[in-house]
Amino acid sequence: MADTTREFAAGNYRFIPAVFQYSSGAAADPGYEVERVRFDRLVPLADGFAQVAKYIQAAGRPLTSFCACELRSPAAFTEDGFRAFNQQYVKTLAELGLFDGSTNPVARSNVCPEIDPPAEPSFHAFSFTRPREGAAPSFVIAGGAEARGGAGSYPERIVRYRDLSPEGFREKVRFTVGEMERRLGVFGFGWQDTSAVQAYTVHDFHSVTADELVRRGAMRSGLTWHYARPPVIDLEFEMDCRRVMRETVI
Repeated sequence: MADTTREFAAGNYRFIPAVFQYSSGAAADPGYEVERVRFDRLVPLADGFAQVAKYIQAAGRPLTSFCACELRSPAAFTEDGFRAFNQQYVKTLAELGLFDGSTNPVARSNVCPEIDPPAEPSFHAFSFTRPREGAAPSFVIAGGAEARGGAGSYPERIVRYRDLSPEGFREKVRFTVGEMERRLGVFGFGWQDTSAVQAYTVHDFHSVTADELVRRGAMRSGLTWHYARPPVIDLEFEMDCRRVMRETVI
């Protein structure tokens, strides 16, 4: 897991390097801001990319300003299935000039609605950078669940693997909140800088909310809970967060 950032000059943002399919977060350069655009209804991936390109170009921005996306998938993937999806996904990023074959600057969340899921992977929202004089810092932290980084399969890296006991689930939440804090810290930010925080799980986490979220400052702007699973089977709790001053629904 990277503890430094890299500049993506073509997009006017810096990012935290992570894995080939996404970065751990993106933050606008000085003089630029992140705009988040949410689709009123889910849009299948291919059409979604076309609409993303149209919106960004209409804003007078290059396609390389695309810095984050929020996806919805039909169901949690197997490890092999997730790898195959990601290999297909990054091909489009390469066509847009965002993926060089190894390093990907675009942050991402990809979760699976438990009820009324889409028939195919789809866009929920996307973010891009645009110039704004005197812009306040803005960023998007990618989705992260209770899986440690590094080599090894998901069963080897998942915190308290298949343990949904109260203690096991608390540890999963604690790890995930800590990973969000780590990513924020790489950019020099903390929970006090966020404008929105999202959680993704099908489990009731009310019993751990006060200690693991509120007392740590994660809910300064409230919390949006999506009744959805993380993208890989046996992951149980995911979060992302952002500081974005301009948000639009289309």
